[in-house]
Amino acid sequence: MNQISAVYRNKRVKKMNHSKNINTFLLLLPYGSLFFIFILIPVVMAIGLSFTYFDVINKPSFVGFLNYITLITQDHVFLKNVLPNTIKYAVIVGPGGYALSFLLAWMLAQVQPIPRTILSLAIYTPSMVGQVFVGVIWKAVFSGDQRGIVNSFLMGLGLIDAPIPFLLSSDYLMNVMIFISLWSSMGIGFLAMISGILNINEELYEAAYVDGIKNRFQEIIYITIPSMKPQMLFGAVMAIVNAFNMGWIGVTLTGGNPTPGYAGQLITNHVDDYGFLRYEMGYAAAISVVLLIMVWLFSKIAHALFGEKD
Repeated sequence: MNQISAVYRNKRVKKMNHSKNINTFLLLLPYGSLFFIFILIPVVMAIGLSFTYFDVINKPSFVGFLNYITLITQDHVFLKNVLPNTIKYAVIVGPGGYALSFLLAWMLAQVQPIPRTILSLAIYTPSMVGQVFVGVIWKAVFSGDQRGIVNSFLMGLGLIDAPIPFLLSSDYLMNVMIFISLWSSMGIGFLAMISGILNINEELYEAAYVDGIKNRFQEIIYITIPSMKPQMLFGAVMAIVNAFNMGWIGVTLTGGNPTPGYAGQLITNHVDDYGFLRYEMGYAAAISVVLLIMVWLFSKIAHALFGEKD
């Protein structure tokens, strides 16, 4: 009798597990389908096209590693301008925007709920309307004539005698792009950090002060950051992706691709240049694969810093 009951229980457990597996599969199916169609397939196609010469009109012809060899040996614009610009931009905007997001999130967490909500919305808004602001407001701010707000202000103070062409000069364009990018970098990662800070158990702080923590800096290092590693990791990944995907800023400010003197040319601009202006899709795909590898490497660094060790 006991054996019959055990067999019956095993069958019932298997049936329940099977039902759970089906439910889990159905829940993941929409996301899995979208991931497969819009991410996995395009990535695989880009990798495949990177080994071909494809001008959109004729069929792709296999060229092996020629596109990659050309990129690292003959593409002087990429080696001299695009790659250094991208590294400089990503190193400053990525960690800079990330640190700024955390700092503002921590400061807002100390504010009362109603003002915190209003300030969070005000800080988050530029990330949603950034392209509109760049195209209208910031072009007026950094306009290269006397009507530009910055030029008018500097000339009014007597600091300059003639307007500075901020958006056309290779000496200023990248710095303007970095400034605007930091201004608009408070995106979804910023909201995740606020959520992480607000959900930390207050008892941890009380216990930490009993154990010897003496100031807010130690509180951040030993309690806040370790307690919100998932949010920190999410914010880091979002900052990395955004830093490598902001090439539109230079094009919007200057009105064309490539940017003047390639001063604001990033890898995404180089991809657009070869893919949609020159129609060299195979070469553009090779550049995009290099960009993918760079993003992957920086993401691995973020996982090493904020991922769970176990």
